[in-house]
Amino acid sequence: MSDVNICIGGEAGQGLVTVGSLAAKALVRSGYSINVQQDYLSRVRGGHNTYRIRFGPGEILAPREEVDVLVCLAPETYHLFREKLSPRAVVVAGDDMGVDWPRVFRVPWRELADKPLYENTVALGILASAICLDMGLLEELMADTFHKKGDEVVAENVEILRRAFAWKDKQGSLFECPEPAEGRRGRLTMNGNEAVALGAMAAGCSFCSFYPMTPATSVVLGLIAHSAETGVVVEQAEDELAAVNMALGASYAGARAMTATSGGGLSLMCEGISLCGMIEQPLVVVVAMRPGPATGLPTRTEQADLNLVLHAGHGEFPRAILAPGSVEQCFSLTHRAFGLAEKWQGPVFVLTDQYQADCARAVEPFDLSALPELPGPVLAPEDPASYERFAWNPESGVSERAVPGLSEALVVVDSDEHTPDGHITEDHAVRVRMNNKRNMKLCGLFAEIEPPEYTGDAAPELLLVCWGSTRGAALEAASRLRDEGRRSAVLHFSQVYPLNPAHFMPFFEKAGEVVCVEGNYGGQFAKLIERESGYRTDRLLLRYDGLPFTAEYILAGLRELA
Repeated sequence: MSDVNICIGGEAGQGLVTVGSLAAKALVRSGYSINVQQDYLSRVRGGHNTYRIRFGPGEILAPREEVDVLVCLAPETYHLFREKLSPRAVVVAGDDMGVDWPRVFRVPWRELADKPLYENTVALGILASAICLDMGLLEELMADTFHKKGDEVVAENVEILRRAFAWKDKQGSLFECPEPAEGRRGRLTMNGNEAVALGAMAAGCSFCSFYPMTPATSVVLGLIAHSAETGVVVEQAEDELAAVNMALGASYAGARAMTATSGGGLSLMCEGISLCGMIEQPLVVVVAMRPGPATGLPTRTEQADLNLVLHAGHGEFPRAILAPGSVEQCFSLTHRAFGLAEKWQGPVFVLTDQYQADCARAVEPFDLSALPELPGPVLAPEDPASYERFAWNPESGVSERAVPGLSEALVVVDSDEHTPDGHITEDHAVRVRMNNKRNMKLCGLFAEIEPPEYTGDAAPELLLVCWGSTRGAALEAASRLRDEGRRSAVLHFSQVYPLNPAHFMPFFEKAGEVVCVEGNYGGQFAKLIERESGYRTDRLLLRYDGLPFTAEYILAGLRELA
């Protein structure tokens, strides 16, 4: 048994996230790799939600569809997942739920829990015992998690946990324990949005304005949680228009600034993004995608906002779009985004999605000493009297960016077309010169493109092309194909704009067939590749039902396409 797939299901408000997150942390502390998938409805209470953890001693890249351990906090869970249970599966369910699976722990919730509040602790204890987790480790986690609620709460939860372990031991073992995972201790349990927030803090982010919007909000909550140590100022604005303009104002005043939103919020920010291009101000914009149009499926996942980010804002101005494919890349690329924004003085987007945002994995602690030092603004120009904010630079188009108020230099910016010293003009020749200056910076961004990552056979029969969060599922699908004897490879783009055809055309030309795998209806990235290189991928494999890709989905799709 190489890996195990757990699914915990129940209604919102039943505490299934508490069960899931504690189990996930316990598995990581035990040395396992994990992949968490959260599926929840857009409501405060009621409806049916799930928290799934796939874990194993080896690397776990993506979610899996077949369930091995099903924990039912509500009767509906069993009916929804019965057809997805694997042949070895075990079910944990209430003794009154009428579960007819041959291997089931029928749990007397009311007998084991003094209050309904603690039923999720009972579920955690039985789940942990069923997959052979260490009781002492869970007790430590209980103390870490609930210490702010007081010693009495910790003691009550630990007592119920022990009671659940003891009850399960009397039932015997219905599930084969997974292989132990030795030698991989000391890792962190972290999701994509937490890593984005840490990447921003590592880059010295000092200001973030936002308007709450799932699934981006937890990025900001991460910044707030550490604001006392880092000094980052976080402001909840009245809407997204105010949020982006507050961030631009902070950037003008010398802060490392960012804002975080989702597609609907970015739609409102478009005018501010355009202003960012005109006044050449560094700004990082995190966009966590969810299915649209309009409110769409606000708590599910999709990759359909690439075109929006690519074209956000009127007029023409350069930008870079980074799309992390792992928790580690969420950290490193967010840090990189701040560096690019500062160096090339404009908007840089970190494009992620709900699956990536909520997907917890085991990661090694980040090496902060390996991060490059980032550039900053000029605090005091050498000759303040002659300073011009938009002075012509024939080499790069980048002008010296002074911080207003820190010297005698007058720092003038304007949303209208302007002269090199920042004052409004309608002179046609100046307009052409300034537009050329701004767009010249795309050459600099082009020179710093993060090349795509190639994994697999050198001359594959099949090349899967993907971007962002689809990386793990594509890698697993290609690996399975190689196990079946088919030469296959994956080309993953963690930067989706600008693109350099020299980075990917040699791989396309060596492949027998090129299939683009992405989470939208129109094949947006495949069309971007065609626009930038003239190359049309052989086929598209798309998903837009609100769920993340799995290796099973990709392999089934390839069979249908054949």
